[in-house]
Amino acid sequence: MMKYCKLAWLALLPGLVWASGPRVEMQTNLGKIVVELEAEKAPKTVANFLSYVDDGSYNNSLFHRVIPGFVAQAGGYTAGFDPLPTHSPVENESSNGLSNRRGTLAMARMSDPNSATRQFYFNLNDNTSLDANVQPGYTVFGSVVSGLDVLEKIADEPTSVDPKLRASDVPTNPIVITKVTRLD
Repeated sequence: MMKYCKLAWLALLPGLVWASGPRVEMQTNLGKIVVELEAEKAPKTVANFLSYVDDGSYNNSLFHRVIPGFVAQAGGYTAGFDPLPTHSPVENESSNGLSNRRGTLAMARMSDPNSATRQFYFNLNDNTSLDANVQPGYTVFGSVVSGLDVLEKIADEPTSVDPKLRASDVPTNPIVITKVTRLD
């Protein structure tokens, strides 16, 4: 009987792999990051993110804000710190049960919870204070399946204040996302 139960569980494994979300690969000048997206829990956010992947506009964009132990933010600027064009904002889906834990991918936004467009960030630590509680949080919509070591390299890069961007925590040496592609 035990042998039969083990075989029954093994028969379910292909279905679990099949049920996984879409994956994207980000090639950066510091290495590759592969992310699995949570299309069931954050369908609008995933569709929004994939629209930028599909139109190629994340290619040659920058990690423009890196705070070790907090986040690495990207997707909004060219190498010359020119803002990239955006689509309409996406509805906040931060109450989806996903948490801003180390290695997750979430949408950056302004103070308006429904203002996220193209900028995203990787959590470099557990940042549960960014989760939804009484107020809307920041929508988590994926997690790193390979490349956490690349995120650690990104976090180790020196940062400074950039006069053009008028922001602190900007990597001194550009960290470029050279290409983002779907793997599914």
